[in-house]
Amino acid sequence: MTKGTIGVQMMMLKNKVEEIGAYETMKEIHELGFRSVEVSQIPMTEENVQAMKRASDAFNLDITAISAPLEPMMPGMTQENLINDYEKIVQDCKTLDCEFIRIGMLPLTLMGDKDKILDFINHAEEIAIKLASEGIKLYYHTHHIEFQRFDGKYLLDMMKENTKELGFELDIHWMQRAGVNPVDFIKEYKGRVALIHLKDYRIGELKVTEEDFKENGQFFKKFMNLIEFAEVGEGNLNIPAIMDASLEAGAKYFFIEQDDTYGRDPFDCLEISATNLRRMGYSDWF
Repeated sequence: MTKGTIGVQMMMLKNKVEEIGAYETMKEIHELGFRSVEVSQIPMTEENVQAMKRASDAFNLDITAISAPLEPMMPGMTQENLINDYEKIVQDCKTLDCEFIRIGMLPLTLMGDKDKILDFINHAEEIAIKLASEGIKLYYHTHHIEFQRFDGKYLLDMMKENTKELGFELDIHWMQRAGVNPVDFIKEYKGRVALIHLKDYRIGELKVTEEDFKENGQFFKKFMNLIEFAEVGEGNLNIPAIMDASLEAGAKYFFIEQDDTYGRDPFDCLEISATNLRRMGYSDWF
């Protein structure tokens, strides 16, 4: 049976890296049974890069992807990016024996502007072609905003149609939040999607008090904002069907990510997701 690799998106562990360091954080990931990570929102200092390299070697933990924006997220923001820091980012990638660099999201100032976004994607395609000559693949991670329609067509589909080398890291929670069926949509990106973000989609508990009933606006504010990021298997998504569709589309790596753990220790959340995935029959994907 064809199988993928289930790993961890380290964005949800960025505070752990600050507290205990990259090496000890990756040791904990290894002890939970994972063998692949994607690095995001962790400063790529020499200290962190070397610590991740030591952990990768010590624990046989593959650093499959690192993250870098094409350009700073906001004007004037100091941030390593592929336009200004290309050589340094490529060297980090090679030091960590990393196969993918992924762009986490659009610059905030471009959102909602189709022409500016497509121009941004054209630049990303140029960088993707350049990186391919280094043996590195460039991927773009999606949220819900890429499913905005222009003249009846999803912006994300326009991004795909205007590129050939750039890959797309599809996030199943954000697809659901965009009103798109992940099972059906992932299949449409066959050959362009090696990376999938696994996070579930949960309707949280509606907690109201007598004060909330005194003002309709206060009640409906809570009522309308019940969507939560859930541990895999703790929400409403059909995870096995999504996994099957992803394999059919050519996905190889499935990174567990939870944007908000609502006060719970992220290692505990990862353990819940891993346990649920093993119960679903994916033990040999770890």
